[in-house]
Amino acid sequence: MSNIEFALATLGGMLALIAIRVPIGGAMFIAGAVAYWFKVGDIALLNYLKGLTWARFSTYDLSVIPLFLLMGQFAAVAGLSRKLFQAASTLIGHRKGGVAQASIVACAAFGAICGSSVATAATMSQVALPEMKRLKYSDRLATGTLAVGGTLGILIPPSVVLIIYALLAEQNIVKLFAAAFIPGLIAAIGYIIVIAVYVRMVPGHATEQKKATRQQRIRAIIEASPIALIFSLLFIGIYGGFFTATQGAAIGTAAMLLLALGLKFIANRTNQPNLGGMTLGEAVKCFLPAAQATAMIFMVLLGAAMMNTALAVSQVPNALADWVSGSGIPPLVIVAGFLLIFIILAAVLDEIALMLLLLPILLPSILALDLFGLTNEYKAIWFGILMLMVIEIGLIAPPIGLNVYVVANIARTVPIGEIYRGIMPFLISDFLRVVLLLLIPQITLAGVWIYEWADALQRATR
Repeated sequence: MSNIEFALATLGGMLALIAIRVPIGGAMFIAGAVAYWFKVGDIALLNYLKGLTWARFSTYDLSVIPLFLLMGQFAAVAGLSRKLFQAASTLIGHRKGGVAQASIVACAAFGAICGSSVATAATMSQVALPEMKRLKYSDRLATGTLAVGGTLGILIPPSVVLIIYALLAEQNIVKLFAAAFIPGLIAAIGYIIVIAVYVRMVPGHATEQKKATRQQRIRAIIEASPIALIFSLLFIGIYGGFFTATQGAAIGTAAMLLLALGLKFIANRTNQPNLGGMTLGEAVKCFLPAAQATAMIFMVLLGAAMMNTALAVSQVPNALADWVSGSGIPPLVIVAGFLLIFIILAAVLDEIALMLLLLPILLPSILALDLFGLTNEYKAIWFGILMLMVIEIGLIAPPIGLNVYVVANIARTVPIGEIYRGIMPFLISDFLRVVLLLLIPQITLAGVWIYEWADALQRATR
């Protein structure tokens, strides 16, 4: 059996296990372990397994994942997502399609404290969907907006997927956060423009609500301001070099907990239940879903480690890198082809599992290409953001967009096909954005260069 046949058989075994409903992490682990045993024997497999768990999970930076997930749980249970939506809605909701645009703004803001696409889509759907239904927005526009808005959860830093990418590609987490910031803003602005164009070209899908009074706008902004302060604390602290991403995650989680408990205390004392917040008992209950999500991610990490070790034994990643560098195919065509593979496989694989599976195979090939004269570090960062973009598309694109099914589970009376119809205009924005970032990497790397300049300036003034 050739190395290529060996790799294909391993991947085929994994997909077969997934097809019979074995969890993705388990499928990757079993297929990888069997392949590794076939290649090197049982003694080598046992020697590898005895240190695998420690080698994978002893990484200090992995603690960022449960911390950010817990921070998102605190924000969701405390009802802070509703405050973000209400603030955005009072400011721009009176415009035609304004409540849908406010949903995008709220998704971007909630994604900045959540880091999960599915959690963002689910949480904001529960908050914004009833309001859009009350204002007689079409099901197509309302559900499509929330499905695509949820994708901002893995694009706007901090992103759990981006953290995992940084660990796999051995890149600086803060630089990747900085690189994702401008593309994330472009994505949010692009979605807002799509809504503005759509409601004017296709009448009847959105209505206008009465403009909020000045007092209502001020009140909404004041209620949302503590969340903005927490985000500002994380942004300035991490990008300013005052603390690491891991320390920032701990500080942000503690600040979110104190804010949620404080709001509940004030709400009880002033008899204003609309303030939100949570009790200490509710805070304790937040640990379980955060732990469950962390365990799922860590299991996928463990399975991917086993799978990628088996593929590494086959030398397929190195062989692919050698073929790519000597093929004569234009580098951008190769990168575009890799991105297309991500979009296609996103229909059948979880975004984290997909990245863990493909990245060790494809990244060496990317680094072997001559791309705009970039260094290997900049190429890895640029490709990471592009990969995040196309995974985001896979979360909403037919036939199996995970975010679509999340929104459909909440909007039970809306057919899946209607949600996909609502998504189609947004896919045009996604396509244009990916092409723009593919052709002009400086847009992505601008955030990295600003961070490096600020870091160098801070070091010089010490």
